Amino acid sequence: MAEPLWTMDDVVAAAGGTLEGGPGGELTGVSIDSRTIEPGNIYVAIKGEVHDGHKFAGAALDSGAGLAIVSRPDDSMRGKGPLLVVEDDPLNAMERLGRAARARSSAKIAAITGSVGKTGSKEMLRQALARSGTVHASVKSFNNHWGVPLTLARFPQDTEFGVFEVGMNHPGEITPLVRMIRPHVAVITTVAPVHLGHFSSVEEIADAKAEIFIGVEAGGTAVLNRDNAHFDRLTAAAKAAGVENIVTFGEHADADARLIKTVLHGSCSCVQASVLGDEMTYKLGAPGRHFVDNSLAVLAVVKLLGADLALAALSLADTQAPVGRGARCTLHLASGTTATLIDEAYNANPASMRSALALLAQTRPADRGRRIAVLGDMLELGEHAPALHAELLGPIDEAQVDTVYACGPMMAHLWEGLPSQRRGGYAQTSEELTKAVLDDLRAGDVIMVKGSLGSKMIPIVDALKRHFPEREAT
Repeated sequence: MAEPLWTMDDVVAAAGGTLEGGPGGELTGVSIDSRTIEPGNIYVAIKGEVHDGHKFAGAALDSGAGLAIVSRPDDSMRGKGPLLVVEDDPLNAMERLGRAARARSSAKIAAITGSVGKTGSKEMLRQALARSGTVHASVKSFNNHWGVPLTLARFPQDTEFGVFEVGMNHPGEITPLVRMIRPHVAVITTVAPVHLGHFSSVEEIADAKAEIFIGVEAGGTAVLNRDNAHFDRLTAAAKAAGVENIVTFGEHADADARLIKTVLHGSCSCVQASVLGDEMTYKLGAPGRHFVDNSLAVLAVVKLLGADLALAALSLADTQAPVGRGARCTLHLASGTTATLIDEAYNANPASMRSALALLAQTRPADRGRRIAVLGDMLELGEHAPALHAELLGPIDEAQVDTVYACGPMMAHLWEGLPSQRRGGYAQTSEELTKAVLDDLRAGDVIMVKGSLGSKMIPIVDALKRHFPEREAT
């Protein structure tokens, strides 16, 4: 039987506050969502963008929570289970709990940031390390001011490896997060023009990503993309933060994890590489050159953390693109034929948009099918947004996209430059575009949907799956 995640005494000692309502039982997990409570979970009543978690503390205890951490106890909570009443924000209490979990752990820990590729790389590394021991990793994209402390607070004491994703869209956001994580290895996948609305230049974005070096443990390592234009700037930042060990990856001749050769297929990639002196050939289950590049970083981290490199490379054959970041499925049309959906709808920026279009190019339509791109606005690009959207004309042409559907005020700048034969349809919102996309789908088509989360492209993906019941592609 698994050991409890926390004892009540340890939680009180770590988080502070006053315990009300009895000793309680074993504490098996940590949650900030009353809808996902499992018996014995600690419920932390944090204030979100829409709701204050205090409103749901009573419901969480009714659902079996072993403890609720609150700052404003009331009659809706009392008598239903133990309460830990803290004087400050419960989010701060969860941060203290996360730091305590990190302090008691002897796991080898990696932290990953970058303009693109964080979640896919985190999932690859989690899978690769699992062949060598127990792994605790960020769920989904839990990479912000509440996601990182929540992931830490859930960290089992006996875990052998930890993998954390760290995100940001403003300067200064990574520093407090990485100081909680204290990784042995810090990875920056790449630096690209993302969140330019909050920065004056891509160099400033590089500096913000370089904050990840501030929390690296003594004797730790920075893993950097040798092919990125900001490599020298990131190297200098790492050394300034006291990180002397720099390991590189990429196609560059001097890269420590160096790509020798790759063959890109529509559903996978084959890779030959030299990883810190070990030559290997492996299959990568997720298609796309961006996955190939990041797999080099993943394998470098595996070796740096002392895990089995050969087993890690074998595991990459099972890699799948995360939902919303390249996941594929087969759509079944009423005619009895099929089409392929590439779901890139979770988020978008100029770099990831180019990668997604390149992935579409690698996927061969069946019969007389077409390559269709359904594109929503890329957000947080500030004054650069019109030009960056218009510049997608080149990647669309290179990918030999047959038909483009576009929505949003910024995508209008792309739409205006498209030749008539490529124009499928344009609308101000994704909702207005959905019917035209559904009506146009034909046998053999490959359709890729992408846009920033705020452009609401996920409903188009959901509509495609609803109208053309899907099964997982092989």
